Amino acid sequence: MSSGIPLPRGESADRRFSSDPVEETSAIRYFLGVDVGGTFTDVVVGDTDGHVATVKVPTTPDDPREGVAAGVAEILRAQGVGPRRVSRVVHGTTLAANVILERKGSDVAFVTTEGFGDMLRLGRESRQEEDRFDLFFRPPVAPVAHGLTFEVRERVDSRGKVLVEPDVSHLRRVAAQVAESGARSVAIECRAALPAEAYVVTSSEVWPEVREYERAMTTVMCAYVGPVMNRYLAGLQDQLAAIGLRCPIEVMESSGGVMSASLASRRPVYTIESGGAAGVMAAAFVGRLIDANEVVSFDMGGTTAKTGIVRQGRPDVTHDCHVGGVSTAGNRRAGSGYPVKIPVVDLAEVGAGGGSIASVDSGGALRVGPESSGSVPGPACYGRGGAAATVTDANLLLGYLRPGKLEAGVSLSEELAAQAVRQHVAAPLSLPVPAAARAIHDVANATMASAIRVVTVQRGIDPRRFTLVAFGGAGPMHAVELAEMFGIDEVAVPRGAGVAAALGLITSDLVVERARTWIMPLASARPSEVAAVYEELERHAEAELPSGREDLTVARSVDVRYRGQAHELTVPAPSGPMSAASLEELGRSFGARYRDAYGVDLAAPTELVTFRVRLVRQVEKLSPVAHALARRDADPALAGHRPVWLGGSHGFVECPVYGWEKLAPGSLVTGPAVVEGPDTTVVAPPQSSVHVDRWWNLRLRRSTGPPAARDGRL
Repeated sequence: MSSGIPLPRGESADRRFSSDPVEETSAIRYFLGVDVGGTFTDVVVGDTDGHVATVKVPTTPDDPREGVAAGVAEILRAQGVGPRRVSRVVHGTTLAANVILERKGSDVAFVTTEGFGDMLRLGRESRQEEDRFDLFFRPPVAPVAHGLTFEVRERVDSRGKVLVEPDVSHLRRVAAQVAESGARSVAIECRAALPAEAYVVTSSEVWPEVREYERAMTTVMCAYVGPVMNRYLAGLQDQLAAIGLRCPIEVMESSGGVMSASLASRRPVYTIESGGAAGVMAAAFVGRLIDANEVVSFDMGGTTAKTGIVRQGRPDVTHDCHVGGVSTAGNRRAGSGYPVKIPVVDLAEVGAGGGSIASVDSGGALRVGPESSGSVPGPACYGRGGAAATVTDANLLLGYLRPGKLEAGVSLSEELAAQAVRQHVAAPLSLPVPAAARAIHDVANATMASAIRVVTVQRGIDPRRFTLVAFGGAGPMHAVELAEMFGIDEVAVPRGAGVAAALGLITSDLVVERARTWIMPLASARPSEVAAVYEELERHAEAELPSGREDLTVARSVDVRYRGQAHELTVPAPSGPMSAASLEELGRSFGARYRDAYGVDLAAPTELVTFRVRLVRQVEKLSPVAHALARRDADPALAGHRPVWLGGSHGFVECPVYGWEKLAPGSLVTGPAVVEGPDTTVVAPPQSSVHVDRWWNLRLRRSTGPPAARDGRL
């Protein structure tokens, strides 16, 4: 089901999408963003004038490409856009992460230095705190079978000097053994005697950083998901070409940039947090619009809820990510999965989405998630055969959702929701159905609060000075309560919140990141030597970016540590020519960063460890235009009233319900109230206000007036 979401284009411009799909000579160009979630696939189309329309279709789990193609065809047809007028298709996908989680990747042959064959099984012996004293703890299963590990007789020292030269005949024997093993993927180069169709990756290409275990695991994970990603992207390109799209596909990578599909096929490990990164980029985009540089991103969809942090307008990024585990402690935590050394938006994810299943365990405790009903059969209230009680069923019974037809052809039934909640929660706990629904909602909130705590309080960040940007189909229903838990004053809900991650895709630029470890004492480092490292990295990175006339920006950074330490901190490095003064500034920046992180100053020698570059090619993308503000009456948007559970001493309160599409910029709604959009619902509690800003976002505050804009305007 598609809908026009007129992200602001200015009061004087009311042109809609062309109704003539063959009008290929128009100067207006279109961008498609496609985000595949566990329950729904979101597709947005935006144009160079800032107008946006959306479609939400059920995800097709057996082959997500079918849902993508169906959504793209539907939105182009509904909006009358000729396929040849689409200049960009940007895709966000959880495919790589799902392949690792479900252990459905390819058999990988791991080729390593002689004596290191057990490296992947030994790992770092890391455990999470809750597992530290578990006598029955089982570490993650090594991703490579012991019989598929092959050792090569060679050795280099810590400075890269060759100590043992590999023998060519020995290499050929190892290559033949790898070819005979039947492995479809090979981690570490061994091409000579391998089948032409073998998927081969090397650590030097994937991520050449110090620490052999993490580097090897990153390479193995790339080989593990590579064939699956290759087939998926090739097939998707064919399906979209059948619709008439001629432009190449771009893929959101884990640090929040966009990469070409060809590069994503070669380095699929970079897309592990593709879907989550798109959401945080959407939150950063909204933050820039409303002049909020400090943002907590909260994305609650049908299967999971994800949180991240944006500071100074940029998402927090880590180079220590762990994937494939069951922890909800964030992707940095050792022992929560397989380590991968790639730049990743710092996220915490929990199994608490609209489709998360509520149940009572054998001890009489209420559990919500991580199991989800997904899109098939979906929550009980969908009427598609689902019988389990879910968060969506609870929210419907609490009045947050309106019974009847929703996006993607879904209809909500209170009767079916009540039946499921009664059977699976209310009866086992001897509670009335409304009380059971409230309990489900509260447990889901507690689970999602733990994710916000991970990326804020546990990182030493005070969330009270942040704005919570809430999106996803279910997020705005829970956002105000979560904000109150952390003392956050303002919640921003972007226009098109239900498809915000897809919107984030078409607001992003092309990005390539490269790194190289070269340990050198800062005191004796030569500026020319440092400059040469950066220039080489930049040449390689630029060669991987699609050519174009668009602006290219370069950001340099370096990992620094005190000599003798095992871990580093990343600090920005100056661009352009290096000088002795530049290196001194690096040392001062590291000292300040170390003091901020650990509260002490050390008078110790400093080492430069890993040099990093991030190249951004700015491309044509969605750029909405603000509307003029005027004090407007909200009454024309009033759609009726219904009882809504508001918690605490309030209980169920008869609340006015407003239609978001009829609330013009400048409108003010006083809580308690409900604002319904085409793809999400916003709940405003008593003693709060909802202001529609110049971007058509909803700004919620615990006050009776409009929020005070940071730049003096909204």
